[in-house]
This record gives sequence, structure tokens and C-alpha cells, in this order.
Amino acid sequence: MAGNAAKSAVKAIGEYQYPWREKLVKYKDELSKGVWGYWELGAWKPLGISARRRARLRKEVLLAGEDWPYDPERKEMRTKMKGHKCDRIAAEKRANTAKLMEKMPEMLLAYKKRRWEKKMKEEEKMKEKD
Repeated sequence: MAGNAAKSAVKAIGEYQYPWREKLVKYKDELSKGVWGYWELGAWKPLGISARRRARLRKEVLLAGEDWPYDPERKEMRTKMKGHKCDRIAAEKRANTAKLMEKMPEMLLAYKKRRWEKKMKEEEKMKEKD
């Protein structure tokens, strides 16, 4: 008989273990001020709720399917790659050279055509002078 009463008491506690809605209402102003604390009149004020309890409250809210608007905005990811700059530049040059080598036959034909046209113009000028 005592075992059943203990089980029902544990079940009741388990269902209502973290009343996060009430805590959200209670610490709403504190949560919106930051994760660690805030400056007020030149003095650092820690939050009224500890970081451990804040994390537990956040976890409960997220597990319940609600959104948590109190996190600070995340910074943009670093786009700069690690490593030596000369290695990156060399790799870019190799890639660029490969692209140019694919275009090389057309570039050579265009060059030969320009040279031939220039030569023809010079010959025409020479004929006109004579």
C-alpha cells in the first residue's frame, strides 16, 4: 500500500517537476537582458537566475516545443580558411591556369587571326603608297 502511494507521488512530481511557464513569467526581464548579466549605471549586474538554472529552463522550453527568443544573435561563420596564404594563392593560380589552358586553342586562333589581319593592313598600306 505504501509503495503505491509513493509511486503516485513520484508520478505527480514527475509530471510537474519544472514549472517552466511560471519561471518564464518570473524571469522574463532577466532573461531578455543577456546570457551572463548586464551593465547598469556602470556596474556589472549578474542575472537573478543562475546559468545552470537558465540552461535547465531553456532545455525544458525547447523540449516542450516552444521557441526560446532569449539567446544572443550568432555571429557569421568565418569564411577565411586556415593555412598558409601562399598555399591558397598557389592553388587558386593552378585552378585559374587550368581554366585558361582549356581556352588556349581559341585564344591562339584569335591571336593568329589578329596578326594576319595586321599583316594584311600593312601590305595594303604599302601597296597604296606605291
